Amino acid sequence: MTTLLVKNARLMATMDSGRREIAGGGLFIEDGFIQQVGPSSELPQSADEVLDLSDYVLLPGLVNTHHHFYQTLTRAVPAAQDANLFNWLKTLYPIWARMTPEDIYISTKTALAELALSGCTTASDHLYLFPNGSKLDDEIAAAQEMGVRIQASRGSMSLGESKGGLPPDSVVDSEESILKDSQRLIERYHDAKPGAMVQIVLAPCSPFSVTGELMKQSAVLARQYGVHLHTHLAETQDEEAFCREQFGYRPAGYMESLDWVGHDVWFAHSVWANQDEIEMFAHTGCGVAHCPSSNMRLASGIAPIWEYMAAGVNIGLGVDGSASNDSSHLLAEARQAMLLARVRAGVEGASLSGSAAPILTARQALEIATIGGAAVLGRTDIGSLEPGKCADFIAINLNRLDYAGALHDPLAAILFCNPVGVDYNVVGGKFIVKEGQLQTLDLPTHVQKHNQAAARLMEGQA
Repeated sequence: MTTLLVKNARLMATMDSGRREIAGGGLFIEDGFIQQVGPSSELPQSADEVLDLSDYVLLPGLVNTHHHFYQTLTRAVPAAQDANLFNWLKTLYPIWARMTPEDIYISTKTALAELALSGCTTASDHLYLFPNGSKLDDEIAAAQEMGVRIQASRGSMSLGESKGGLPPDSVVDSEESILKDSQRLIERYHDAKPGAMVQIVLAPCSPFSVTGELMKQSAVLARQYGVHLHTHLAETQDEEAFCREQFGYRPAGYMESLDWVGHDVWFAHSVWANQDEIEMFAHTGCGVAHCPSSNMRLASGIAPIWEYMAAGVNIGLGVDGSASNDSSHLLAEARQAMLLARVRAGVEGASLSGSAAPILTARQALEIATIGGAAVLGRTDIGSLEPGKCADFIAINLNRLDYAGALHDPLAAILFCNPVGVDYNVVGGKFIVKEGQLQTLDLPTHVQKHNQAAARLMEGQA
């Protein structure tokens, strides 16, 4: 048994059911799980390792509910900088088709390094194309070396241009091979136990890149094994028009017709959902991964976060792919969610009740980034600092220029002020970031490898 005592935090935000905030708080941890939470004076006074956080805010680890790690290789591609979603995809598909297994491995480490340094302890990734022998195994291997929990989504595309879909035929696979590989991955990697470092998710890419039959069969397979389902949905008005023309439904209605609703399903984006669809999500238990930076970058729109919250829909935060966000900074994404919700409140001019415009608070944004994300992923072992949960936490030093004059409310300050890197990131009681330094990767060497891989992908591109 190994123990870790975390004590004297300037402020500890537990995100438990009472949303307790404890000045001078701390944690006592055994073998990667939290045993005690409370004022430091009430905790054991010794452990194998002691971490004094006298000048720090202590939080649960942030949870990223939607990402595409491989896209770190194609940030800021000139031809895709000013395109909407469909044109952006058409520009990048041929570049992504050149990726190798090593590219998947390298880009996963890049994304997880940036996520870890910005406070993420659990990340859900959606890998939906597998060129040149690439496999989800390449991503999982990299994540295991990085030490960050991963929800590895076996994405897929089966509906190429020749069959009326958006992606070129060169990046789609047969539905038989997709389902066979999905089963293989679940049986090899999925861990349903509390504290799992790897869980598998089945994730056909989107309504415009897979058939309805693949969606149905994926749902059957996922429910046979008890794993979750994920896809992009209602991201743009173009998608809505596509679904109406091809299937005779709006996107959410199409999902309902395929039995793609329930507590085991969450959707990325869901910007263009009406009130009836929002209530359907709430009634059936579907979750939403809110990706504000990506939605802004691609001019997709502003998701109705307040309506989701009011209806009781589980909402998590996603940085989305690093070619539509160009960053994997999860704490910055929480700030973006807070600010974008306020922009929408100002534009809309009134709340659901018709009274004062709703304002998303810093604490609500942090809830979305922690316990909200855990609920979206269906995980009860992460997202808050409580006895029995995973020892996943982050800490940020308040004695820095960024927070000068802002310590009247330290918790709110970490979102209202300039987003920073975390000083500590601990996953299952193990230090991933310590004193601001990543512990599981030689960053200078890795960045050089990553840039070489990105340059190779772009050879011959305008």
